[in-house]
Amino acid sequence: MYSIVVVPASCVTAQEQIRLAPGDTLRFGRTPAPGCGSRQLTIPHPCVSRTAGEITAAGTYWSLSNLSGTSTYVVENPEGAGEHIKIAPGRIGAPVPFEFSRVVLPAADEPVSFDVWAPRHDYAEAEGPDPDGEPTALAFALDRTKRYFLVLAALCEPRLRGAPHAPLPTVEQVVERLLPVWPAANRAAVQWNIDYLAVKLRLKPGPETADQGPRLNGKKESLVSLALRFDLVREDDLPALAVAATSGAGR
Repeated sequence: MYSIVVVPASCVTAQEQIRLAPGDTLRFGRTPAPGCGSRQLTIPHPCVSRTAGEITAAGTYWSLSNLSGTSTYVVENPEGAGEHIKIAPGRIGAPVPFEFSRVVLPAADEPVSFDVWAPRHDYAEAEGPDPDGEPTALAFALDRTKRYFLVLAALCEPRLRGAPHAPLPTVEQVVERLLPVWPAANRAAVQWNIDYLAVKLRLKPGPETADQGPRLNGKKESLVSLALRFDLVREDDLPALAVAATSGAGR
């Protein structure tokens, strides 16, 4: 089972994503590294080292090795209000704690980057003061402070408000619903979060499946059905959308 998903800057389909299981490594750089086969990410920019770095997947996080002798890499948390870490030249195996990450490499004209997802971030259930044995991990670990949860809540809202067979909102309707609480929301950002939720909630096949299968049909329906079936989103989560409801009341 994969634990890390690498999303190249040019990626437009799920088949172009690179999924890594715990212990897998991915080399990246300007030219293909000999002996790495297809398990590499080529970044054809003259300011990127031939062998720029290496990603190593762990169970719930990943580490980055900076194989450049001169360039510092930056790993940003796109949802962290500027939160980032720096990976100095020559640093090996620096652990990255973010669920969403953007690896930024310096370049003369503008930085080049690619994204890394760690959808297996798990959170243990609350236990008593002296539990026996290992804590129980959540089957579906969702962070309610993340934007993807806002998107999921907006998708589930019509059915949580007493209309179990209500049609799901379109992406455009989700954007409009979230603008008061997420001013930068747009169609691409909402669709990105829907795609990410499909990975995080394991609606897509794992990397051990040679054929990635056809495009996932009814993705929104599958997400909402799963979320409501297992109470991943509940009615008491909807106050997070209250600002949007208040702002739209006069329309």
